[in-house]
Amino acid sequence: MILVKEARQYVLTCLKTIPGIGNKIATILIVLTDGFDRLTSGRELCIYTGLTPIISQSGSRIKGRPRISKVGNQKLRNLLFMCSFNACKYNKACRDIYERLVAKGKSKKLALIAVCNKLLKQAFAIAKSGLIYEDTYRSTLVKS
Repeated sequence: MILVKEARQYVLTCLKTIPGIGNKIATILIVLTDGFDRLTSGRELCIYTGLTPIISQSGSRIKGRPRISKVGNQKLRNLLFMCSFNACKYNKACRDIYERLVAKGKSKKLALIAVCNKLLKQAFAIAKSGLIYEDTYRSTLVKS
């Protein structure tokens, strides 16, 4: 049984070039987001997955610490969390985020959630652009 249509095979191949994203997570991302056609930004993808922080407050009173929303697909969230371990080792952008947050004194779990968000945003950008992942890619919008 083929889960990904032939029209989406190229997107699947491009997603698998991202260090930290394997065949299983790439397939699930394509299937759940209908080939990334349902979403318009990487932020929407993070919200759809349930990895965005929410603050529980009533008026000026804040109840507890900020936590992730957990609104989206639990299996996708769990797989992304497991992928974040490999991404911290092999994906330079994810490693930089992880090390920066841990150096600031944030918890390692919080840093791994940030890596999950980064992976999702990278996956969205790769799927929409149709390019393969390049570790040395520099956007033309960023000033030197």
